[in-house]
Amino acid sequence: MGNSAKADAANGARIGRVTVIGSLNMDLVARAPRLPRPGETLAGHAFAQVPGGKGGNQAVAAARLGANVAMIGCVGDDSNGATLRGSLEAEGIDCTALATSASAPTGVALIVVDDASQNAIVIVAGSNAQVTPANIAAHEALLAQADVIVCQLETPLDTVRSALAAGRVLKRTTILNPAPAARKLPPDWFPLIDYLIPNELEAATLSGVMIETPDDARRAAQTLKAKGARNVIVTLGSQGVLALLDGADEAGVHFPSPNVEAVDTTAAGDTFVGGFAAELARGSAVTEAITFGQRAAAIAVTREGAQPSIPHRSEISA
Repeated sequence: MGNSAKADAANGARIGRVTVIGSLNMDLVARAPRLPRPGETLAGHAFAQVPGGKGGNQAVAAARLGANVAMIGCVGDDSNGATLRGSLEAEGIDCTALATSASAPTGVALIVVDDASQNAIVIVAGSNAQVTPANIAAHEALLAQADVIVCQLETPLDTVRSALAAGRVLKRTTILNPAPAARKLPPDWFPLIDYLIPNELEAATLSGVMIETPDDARRAAQTLKAKGARNVIVTLGSQGVLALLDGADEAGVHFPSPNVEAVDTTAAGDTFVGGFAAELARGSAVTEAITFGQRAAAIAVTREGAQPSIPHRSEISA
């Protein structure tokens, strides 16, 4: 149990359970004045090596923001894998379903962050590619215990679908953060998703609607909801969030972003997803969970790094 969850337990608050299926990477982060052009070499001014991966980031976010969390994933039998496992365990995350590959190295992400806080990322999957549907079947108990199941697209697609399908059979709330979205999702995925949470680029890829404004995001969300997703929440960075919710206004609801000065946006989306999942698992209303996730993400972007930037529940104002 993470520190935030322990504090909630001591105060008698309800603690939700979140199971995350996803990637674990060691992030190699270079800061430079701007992002390099093709063929260009730039002089950077800082470097850091920190735990990351969308699955790991979202698990840490959910744990710090108040949930009991279990992680289903795979690391390599190397120093990076040992570090990533240790960092999750230090957050109180259940790692009994975190496998160790004897044949593939731990995944890595090469990240460049510019002085405007924008980033470019290259991911080498490594052991993340060895998270299989068999892993999902072997750990069905962790899915059954969860209030919320969270997936992304940095592990094999058949594994992600297996997890979403298992969540549907078990009648658990499912979240898919479709990142990275290099292509459209298969049609039979959408009915398995309770909350589809893409950013503007991912929503554009999945819907075919180019997004520059909240109105564009609304049209994209309507397209994706028509495909069968129960709820669609499009994150728009500094423009906030556009949510098209089940049973609500078909025009959707726009949630403006808190006004902060961004330093590094690397884990902003992951912090939002983890915070949203944690709050939803506690039994909060969807709109409250969205606002909570936004507050957490707003703090994260004021700090450098992926997991180091993720706040604890005690830092979120009431």
